[in-house]
Amino acid sequence: MRRRDCLRALAALGLAVLAPTSSAAGGQRLWAAWDDADGRHRVGLLAVEGLALVPLAVREIPTRAHGLADAGDGSVYVVARRPGEWLLHWAPGSGRSNWFWQDGDRRFTGHTLLAGGRLLTVESEQEDGRGLILVRQPDSLQELAVWSTHGQDPHELVLDGDSLLVANGGVPTAPETGRLKLDLARMDSSLLRLDLNTGQWLGQWRLGDARLSIRHLARHQSGLVGIALQAEHEAVTQRQAAPTFALFDGQTLGLPSGQSPLAGYGGSIAALAGTDAAFALGCPRSGLVLLLDLQGRECGRLFLPEACALAWGAGGRLLAGGREMAWLGAGPGGEGRKVQAPGLRFDNHWTPATG
Repeated sequence: MRRRDCLRALAALGLAVLAPTSSAAGGQRLWAAWDDADGRHRVGLLAVEGLALVPLAVREIPTRAHGLADAGDGSVYVVARRPGEWLLHWAPGSGRSNWFWQDGDRRFTGHTLLAGGRLLTVESEQEDGRGLILVRQPDSLQELAVWSTHGQDPHELVLDGDSLLVANGGVPTAPETGRLKLDLARMDSSLLRLDLNTGQWLGQWRLGDARLSIRHLARHQSGLVGIALQAEHEAVTQRQAAPTFALFDGQTLGLPSGQSPLAGYGGSIAALAGTDAAFALGCPRSGLVLLLDLQGRECGRLFLPEACALAWGAGGRLLAGGREMAWLGAGPGGEGRKVQAPGLRFDNHWTPATG
C-alpha cells in the first residue's frame, strides 16, 4: 500500500470525541493542533475556563498540522505541515470531515484563508518550487482559480483591505528532499500584494538581507503588518544574531533597529489590541513570547518552553502554547500564568473559534 493510501485510511478512522461538559463551552474557545505523548497527531477545539484548557472536541489526523482557519460556523480548515498532502474541513458538531488530497505535483505549504466567500490555499509546484494561491470552493474544496505568488516557498497570507498580502519564504527545496533546504544562495524571499478579486500583482517588497525568510504575518488594527522572520545564514553566529521581526506600513518593508538576538527564529505572530504591545511573536528556540510595540521595540517577554502558538482572544486575553505547557492571561502586563499540559506538544498555530 502506498504512503498516501495509508494516510487516507488513517484519516478515515480519525474519531471526534466531544466533551460532555457544557460549562466549558461558555468560555473562549480556540482551534489547536498538537502531538500527544504517544506521538499521535491531533487537532481539536479547546475552551479556556479560568486558567485551564478544556478539550471540547478532538480528532486524530494522519500527519502534523500547521495552519488552522476558523470558518465562523463551528467548523475549521486544517492544513498539513509542508510539504503537505491533505486539507481538512472539519465540523465537530455534526461530525462532518471533508478531505482534499493532493494527487499531482502540487503540495500545500502550510496556510489557508477564508475571504469573500472563497477559500484560499497556499501551495507550490514540486517540480520548480513555483508558489501558488489556489482559490477553492469552501464546501467541496474544489479548485476555482490559480494565482501566482511570483516567488517560491509561499507560506502565510493575510487580508489587507481589498488586497491580499502573501509571505514568499524564498527557500529552495526539491520534491525528492521534502523540507531539506537547497542552494540557499538562490533565496528570494518577498512580501507580495495581490488583488483579492483577480489575483493581479499589485506590488512586491524585499528586505536588504536575502537570507531572512519572510514566514508569518499579522495585521494590526492600525494598518501596520508585523512579520515573523526566520534566518537562513550559513554562519551560526550570524544566524543566531539575525533579526526576527519586520514591519510593513503599506509602502515600506523594514527591520526595526535594536532587536535582541533570539536564535534568528520567529514563529507564529499575533496582532494585539488595547495594550501598549501591538504584536506578540512566538520564539520557540528561545523559549519565550516577545511583545513589541508599533515601532517594533521590545516591551515585554513571556517565558514558555518552545513557545510558538498564539491567539489573541475576546476580552484582551493572550494565549500561548508550547511544549507541555500553555500561558493563559488577560493580556500583556495583565494577570496570567503558566498551566501544565502534560503529554501535549502544541503545534505552531492556534486560532480563536468564533462560531
